[in-house]
Amino acid sequence: MQTIKFKNKPYLLNGYSIVGPLEGKGPLHNYFDYILKDDTLKEKTFEKSERKLLQDIIVGAIDKSGLRVSDIDFFFGGDLLNQIVSSSYTARELGIPFVGLYSACATMAESLALASIFVENGLANNVVAGTCTHFSSAERQYRFPLELGNQRPPTSQWTITGGGASIISNSPSKIRVVAATFGRVTDFGIADVNNMGAAMAPAACDTISEHLKNMGRSPKDYDFIATGDLGKLGSEILIDLMEHQKLVLGKNYADCGCMIYDKTERVFMGGSGAGCSASVLNSYILQKLAKGDFKRVLLVSTGALMSTTTSQQGDTIPGIAHAVELEYINEKNDNLKDKELKQKVVTTKLNNKKKENK
Repeated sequence: MQTIKFKNKPYLLNGYSIVGPLEGKGPLHNYFDYILKDDTLKEKTFEKSERKLLQDIIVGAIDKSGLRVSDIDFFFGGDLLNQIVSSSYTARELGIPFVGLYSACATMAESLALASIFVENGLANNVVAGTCTHFSSAERQYRFPLELGNQRPPTSQWTITGGGASIISNSPSKIRVVAATFGRVTDFGIADVNNMGAAMAPAACDTISEHLKNMGRSPKDYDFIATGDLGKLGSEILIDLMEHQKLVLGKNYADCGCMIYDKTERVFMGGSGAGCSASVLNSYILQKLAKGDFKRVLLVSTGALMSTTTSQQGDTIPGIAHAVELEYINEKNDNLKDKELKQKVVTTKLNNKKKENK
């Protein structure tokens, strides 16, 4: 089994999200914690802007949870820049023990899963998991500098400026981490770097179907199933692939890349980037869970594991997807269940004593 079920069910204490000006104009603008007015963050380079963005996200998540930096045992995170420098330099500034990760745009779910494992097994009390991306730094690394003004094909996606971080803790909250499924690397034979959704869709299908099988659930058991950044085309491919396995993704399914932008914005197939699922999770999804609007959510962050070198050499694009299942805790219902269980135990003991006396 690829799925780890958490017996103690570590808590997701809080989340924090920051997005850029373009993302802040989208349908989710009321859910984000902070919307940048200037995506340079007053830094000299976009790479430094991305570092500052992630640092602000991590500190924001810690402050929102009522904690101090010194209360955090580990920082799990990564990003899309070479040698995950945004995360490494953020860890340098904060001084938190750092576990650097790379699953491309699937990094948010991967960091959540590993943070939950640490808390579940008593290795840490509080762990911060987070990631971000910046449109301009990603363009320079993976495609072309902005000043060249290159045209985009219709299948391309827009790397979001933004990200999010979550605090996984053993302190009680309204949200628990139920399980995590680590995905397998799949390859659909797609070599077009402007068609990421098609490259990642098979990985999402494999991870979702495996998670459902391991947990004994169906898509209907979830109030919301969110993929990371498949975009419009990738989402359609995923729905088709799931139907081949007789699994129907209904109205409770959406892709974060399709949710984050307005239809009037020229982002083609939608948003992408490690910050895509990170920002939507730590804004819209967590707020819905905390209010009880969602009782059970499956986050499936998706990533394309290519590099500029492999792309230039004509290699196909491997895909990965990691899933994390979250649930809302209804304290009243939990207390009632505990009372019912205790009453059953007491009743059983009394009946056993009566039998012994007879």
